[in-house]
Amino acid sequence: MHVPDGFIDAPVSLATGAVAAVAVAVSLRGARGELADTAGAGGSAGGGGGGGGGERTAPLAGLVAAFIFSVQMLNFPVAAGTSGHLLGGALAAILVGPYTGVLCVSVVLLMQGVLFADGGLTALGVNITDMAVVTTVVAYGIFRALLKLGPRRRRTVTVASFVAALVSVPAAAVAFTAIYALGGTTDVPIDKVFTAMVGVHVLIGIGEAAITALTVGAVMAVRPDLVHGARDMTPRPLELRPSPLTTPTRSAGAGAAPAADAVPAAGAGAAARAAETADVSAPRPAVGEAGAEGVSAAEPDAAARKAEESHPVVGGQAAEGAESVPAAGAAAARAAGTADAAGGGRTVGAGGGRTVGAGAATGAGAAGAAPGASAPAVPLAAPRRSARRVWLAGIAAALLCAGVVSFYASASPDGLEKVAHDKGIDEKAEEHAAKDSPLADYGVKDIADARLSGGLAGVIGVGATLAVGSGVFVLVRRRRTAAAADRSETV
Repeated sequence: MHVPDGFIDAPVSLATGAVAAVAVAVSLRGARGELADTAGAGGSAGGGGGGGGGERTAPLAGLVAAFIFSVQMLNFPVAAGTSGHLLGGALAAILVGPYTGVLCVSVVLLMQGVLFADGGLTALGVNITDMAVVTTVVAYGIFRALLKLGPRRRRTVTVASFVAALVSVPAAAVAFTAIYALGGTTDVPIDKVFTAMVGVHVLIGIGEAAITALTVGAVMAVRPDLVHGARDMTPRPLELRPSPLTTPTRSAGAGAAPAADAVPAAGAGAAARAAETADVSAPRPAVGEAGAEGVSAAEPDAAARKAEESHPVVGGQAAEGAESVPAAGAAAARAAGTADAAGGGRTVGAGGGRTVGAGAATGAGAAGAAPGASAPAVPLAAPRRSARRVWLAGIAAALLCAGVVSFYASASPDGLEKVAHDKGIDEKAEEHAAKDSPLADYGVKDIADARLSGGLAGVIGVGATLAVGSGVFVLVRRRRTAAAADRSETV
């Protein structure tokens, strides 16, 4: 549906250009939050932990742009003498968010217009408004509405993707008809344009829906946290909640050693009960690097065994109300002092007791501790997962589509070209300003072999789109980081 130069007059082209510019500006601002959400949800494209996750997830958005570019080269037949291709607005919005999706499709349209003479330069505003803004907004709105109405299942995401993409294509056809009604350069009845455009693009929408649903379903199967539109359907972080039956360790009395160290919430109950059976008047040296003085040094193993016999763990949940003990904390529990399984830090309190790990109970020797008081829930942060494999698989798929499969794509005109030729809309079409580009019409100039020429042009296009798209999203993410740093300095 790439509108060439000459279909729409200059005033309406300027007006749609202004609309496109505003939409891109708003999307640049909104994409900062979406890239931050993606960083927090799903790790990085480059792998590894540490800071700057958002900058490392920006290439994933660039990958979406490159993938859309490659699949748009795969025209598929929809009727006699007519073909269609992916528009990509629905796919981009669902995978990376509506704002970032508008930018992804806009980058694709810019690269196609400048390098491949596909879509007029004076009609760039028309194409961005129609193919990037309309498809993205319509598809994402329908997708989110269907998710709220349907059950919280993975299949719901796939079905919602199919329906959203299916509706977005005829919606773009309606938008083009409206733009043509305002500024068409030929005198063709609008009802004929509307009927022809919507009719053929409903068929094209079926292909768009199938491609979108298959792609989103594949990502959901391996990394559902990378699907922005379904981010609220991913599992929530695990929370460890202390038992209300937990009692704090009693203080030793006048001649006793300093108060015992508190064990983490994940294993405090069993260790505390074991500590009460030990001689409270005996010295309580620390046991191990992260140990605590809650159990007599002479009987750490016996106390730990008694605690385990009294409160066995069944299926990860401690019996009789005791807290479950993580795998990493089991060994530490036998030593009557443990480091937090999640790796928290130590805080030395005023009462002499240490708190090991985030959210642990206060030290056993703290004055005024209420018996049976429970500590707040301890959310376990999901480990950062690398998106390297997804990124590499996406790049391989994009290169395969553009460099190999595109040779077998349908050579028939797409829906807009067919309608324009049949109805006479293309009577005043103009030659593209970049018609002499070395990559014009998706072929490398001076290479006679059509397979090699088209495949090489496709590979170049994927690389260029990936580089430009990733660069844009990295800059957008860095601007958000810099703005956040400035605000924190002023507070």
